[in-house]
Amino acid sequence: MTLSIWLVLLAAVLWGTTGTAQALAPDDASPLVVGALRLLIGGGALLIFISFKKGLQLRAIPKWPLFISALAMAAYQPFFFSGVYMTGIAIGTVVAICSAPIFAGLIEWARYKKLPDWIWAVSTASAIIGCFLLFQSGEQVNLNPHGMVMSLGAGLSFATYTFVSKRLVEHHAPDTVVAIVFSTAALFLLPILFTADLSWTIEASGMISVLHLGVLATALAYILFARGLKEVEASTAVTLALAEPLTASMLGIFLIGESLTWLSGFGLILLMVGLILLSNKERIKNART
Repeated sequence: MTLSIWLVLLAAVLWGTTGTAQALAPDDASPLVVGALRLLIGGGALLIFISFKKGLQLRAIPKWPLFISALAMAAYQPFFFSGVYMTGIAIGTVVAICSAPIFAGLIEWARYKKLPDWIWAVSTASAIIGCFLLFQSGEQVNLNPHGMVMSLGAGLSFATYTFVSKRLVEHHAPDTVVAIVFSTAALFLLPILFTADLSWTIEASGMISVLHLGVLATALAYILFARGLKEVEASTAVTLALAEPLTASMLGIFLIGESLTWLSGFGLILLMVGLILLSNKERIKNART
């Protein structure tokens, strides 16, 4: 695997820690407020990092793509958390995460008039089916139409962010792009924090949770993701991001004590197979020629 693929996978692993971090936060920590704080802390950390590194160079970066990318990332937070609230954690997470690669393939088709190759199709199908099986909990599924739309909106938001960011990082410094995008996205969600109860953030568990989410699972993770995007196709990167639920599942088993059924275990295997196939796409292509 190339370094760029490793960077994308490592970013997804860091994203996979968000569920565990939220589970360890105080009970009165609202998921929507956590999402807003995550962007605020992450965007602030990125700005500080860039300022110390070489300063902000904004003039050459096109403003509309930056705006669209920031809006997509800001929209992901309420879409995702609203979808999970309306439909339940399992189905909301599955629809949001697994719809993103499908939207990515459609966007690539609309933008470049071509569909991703067969390796992407096979590995993405394997990973999506595995993700569905992984989240099978045996509970009654609540197919709330509005919740489904919200979860699909989250998937579309992430796919849009990835494609627009791909265009930006091809011609501009990834670190600078991510810093501006997330700082702007944080401003979009800032009104949420004006009326929210933030008293839980002064507790040790709350403070550690939001700092981890902001600094590691946002700032560091998206820098790694953006750097990987320079060499990885956007549709491929979105599918590789399915390493997030894989990581979340493993952490849930080993740290939270969640159980793994034979069906979810089979899903875990399918998900890993899909990611391994896609990570070795170039090697497979070379072997066939």
